[in-house]
Amino acid sequence: CDFETDLCKALPELNLQPGWIRRNGQSGMGPPYSDHSGNDSAYFLSLSSEMRSSSTTLRTNVFLPTDEEHICQITFHYWISRTSGTLMVGLQRHSEDTITNIWQDSGEFQNQWKSNTIRINSTEKYEVIFSWMVETQRQGETVAIDDITFSEGC
Repeated sequence: CDFETDLCKALPELNLQPGWIRRNGQSGMGPPYSDHSGNDSAYFLSLSSEMRSSSTTLRTNVFLPTDEEHICQITFHYWISRTSGTLMVGLQRHSEDTITNIWQDSGEFQNQWKSNTIRINSTEKYEVIFSWMVETQRQGETVAIDDITFSEGC
C-alpha cells in the first residue's frame, strides 16, 4: 500500500475520514517534502492542516483471525511534525465496540520519517485503525503515513 496510484485495497475510500489527503512532496503543502525514501514526486497520506476535529481515523478492511500459521505483521512509515498530538494504531475485534490501542507515538523525534512494525494477534475478525488524536490544533502541524505493508498472514 504505497499510495502511488490510489488508497489501495486495504484502506477503503469509504473509511477515509475528511482530513486525510493523498499527496506528494511537490504539492506545496509544506513538510514532508518527500516520501520516506526521499522521492519528492512519490505519494503518501497526510492530514491537512485544515483538519478541525480533535481526532481522525483511517480504517482497514476486515482481516480474518490470526493463528500460528497466519501471523499478521503491519509495517508502515510515519512522519510527525511538532508534538501536540498522538498517532495511534488500534485493533477493533468484531465482537467489541471499543478499539484496543496497540501502538502510539507522539513525535519525540520530529520532522523525520520513522518506520514501525506491529504484530497482530486476534482470534476473531478484526480491523486495524490508524488514528491521530490532537490536544490543540497548531499551525503548520503535519502527520503523514507512507507505505503500509501487510504480511501474508493478514
